[in-house]
Amino acid sequence: MTYPQVPERRRSARIRAAALLMAGWVALLWVLEAIDTASGHALDSYGIVSREPSELGDVVPSAFIHFGFAHVAANTVPLLVFGFIAALSGIRHFLAVSLLIVVVDGLGVWLVSPSNTNTAGASGLIFGLFGYLVVRGFVDRKLLEVGVGLLIGAIWGSSILLGISPSNTEVSWQGHLFGLVAGIAAAFVFRRREPRGQLSTP
Repeated sequence: MTYPQVPERRRSARIRAAALLMAGWVALLWVLEAIDTASGHALDSYGIVSREPSELGDVVPSAFIHFGFAHVAANTVPLLVFGFIAALSGIRHFLAVSLLIVVVDGLGVWLVSPSNTNTAGASGLIFGLFGYLVVRGFVDRKLLEVGVGLLIGAIWGSSILLGISPSNTEVSWQGHLFGLVAGIAAAFVFRRREPRGQLSTP
């Protein structure tokens, strides 16, 4: 069985939409950090303080708040790269995957992070998108996505392993771990698999 090729115009529209979405997403993070700095870090209160019932409302907002411009800068490139690649499969699909990652990651941070800690940042989403991109090709049975996932794993795999290590006390390894697990789960939840026995290119 053969599958029709995606028209060139449609492919270009997807690339443009993915690029605009991620450029706007990252720009928002920088604007929010500028507002946070100008307000004396008032937005830091939208981070997640573990096991405080009132903090459950910050599960989603915490993914957009950072603790300083260096924090935003560290997350900018991987978020742009992973987000752009993931968004090429469709904006709605990408937003659904991202929402699942952010919610599961935030709830995990709320549940298991050390007491009296405040956790925020896009790194949970980044780790989730990494897991999603590495696994989705195998789940969806798409040859090109398998190759992309393996390339991403080869380039960023060591950094991801370091980020989920409990010995790394400089970051929220809990947030990284739950993000990674959520991203892998998202590949199965939102799978778009080819018929059994076929492995196709997009």
